[in-house]
Amino acid sequence: MHSETPNIVPFTSPSKISLLSPNQLDRLKGGTLRILDEVGVHFPSRRALEIFADHGARVDKKRETVRIPPDLVEKAMSKAPRSFTLAGREERFDLVLDGTCSYICTDGCGVHVIDLETRRQRPSRKDDVARMARVCDALPLISFFWPLVTSQDHGRTAPLHDCHAMLTNTVKHVRGGTTVFPQLARYLVEMATVVAGTEENRRNRPPINANICTIAPLAQDGHGIETALIYAEAGIPTSFMAMTTMMSTAPATPLGAIVIGDAEVVSAMVLMQLAYPGTPVFHSLLVSLMDPRTGAYISEVPFPVAMMAVELAHAWNVPSLGGGSLSGDALDIGWQSGMEAGLGSALIPFCGGEICGYLGLLAGSMVLYPEQIILDHEICQTAYDLLRGFDFDEADMVLDVIKQVGPRGHFLMEDHTCQHMRDVRLSPLLRQKNLDGTLRDPREVALDEFKRIDATHHPQPLPKRVLNELDRIVAAADREAERMAG
Repeated sequence: MHSETPNIVPFTSPSKISLLSPNQLDRLKGGTLRILDEVGVHFPSRRALEIFADHGARVDKKRETVRIPPDLVEKAMSKAPRSFTLAGREERFDLVLDGTCSYICTDGCGVHVIDLETRRQRPSRKDDVARMARVCDALPLISFFWPLVTSQDHGRTAPLHDCHAMLTNTVKHVRGGTTVFPQLARYLVEMATVVAGTEENRRNRPPINANICTIAPLAQDGHGIETALIYAEAGIPTSFMAMTTMMSTAPATPLGAIVIGDAEVVSAMVLMQLAYPGTPVFHSLLVSLMDPRTGAYISEVPFPVAMMAVELAHAWNVPSLGGGSLSGDALDIGWQSGMEAGLGSALIPFCGGEICGYLGLLAGSMVLYPEQIILDHEICQTAYDLLRGFDFDEADMVLDVIKQVGPRGHFLMEDHTCQHMRDVRLSPLLRQKNLDGTLRDPREVALDEFKRIDATHHPQPLPKRVLNELDRIVAAADREAERMAG
């Protein structure tokens, strides 16, 4: 028996904040254009260099760098679609990236798991990807599933096994593509085609999207960019993600870190539009910080860079993946993780990014505590209740009821109170009591809820024919990887 997956609940943005003026955004874009024209970006891919050269960019094949004139950047970016759809298995799970709402996604791709039974840290496995996909399928505020951890038990084909585990354990849209050896990318495309049904369906309603990370400063990953070209040819939407670190791989100022990361992202999007005009791409820029005292990595910077990154993406007229991250630097669940998640959830409607949230991981997005996804989802639910706006209905003043009760009366026994007393949503993680009357730790309640969903929620399975095809594709990819290794 399968379980019904609840409808997804997107965040609307009635209170969206703009930090940067149109003039300031133009100046940031001007900085990006200047970097691309005068400094350039490293592209260690013969195919990418040839595409740029064919379109008039200045290519240094020996150094594998490309300098792109501003007019070529603007022309290429004008081909990128402002809006496109990331498809779920049913239309009610489709995500339309047009800026009217924000869809919350899980974070990815961690490498450590706190085991559900032993509570000891261990490397992540494919079973963890599948389990998290099933649990997140039951959580309505999660619209977009990015594998929180990866299939480390499958070596170089781990991303394909991640995709297989996601497609078979959730009906929601999944981040099924990432950087792989280019020889393996076609297997991911084939998986997307099998689930979509036809090549045309895959292009019109892609069931997976991809993410390719740049290399700071001002470089692309060779396999990543060639993989991205394969995804672009297939019409699979791809986000390019820059992760600049202030004081090490980026300047020590927020604007410097933003503009250098933007140059990395835009250069990759330009390449996709030169090769395949109109291919769906989206912008992602995450700024972090090197601790000046220890050299340690800090993902949560004390500047509103996430909001500015979203605004910059929209200034380029493409959707954004970013804004309002719940994952942070805490090493365990506690005060710090709650503070970071609370602030991140509050930023979601203000940033207005199409895909945002990044929930479910700790320790700089490296460690998965299973119960954290329940805690983060509840924090998002609270933020949603508080920040989605308010429907003013004058009848809700209930002046007639107030008149009837009068001074020194009581409203508990009024029919109106009985009718509406359950309208207020109270957190199911709070105020739970043990048998002795003491309050239960919300973390303990969240862990029990995770285990309940894990045991009882089983989303609608794919048809047997499709499941068999996916198994065949993954097995073929494993054999291909073995031949490559040999």
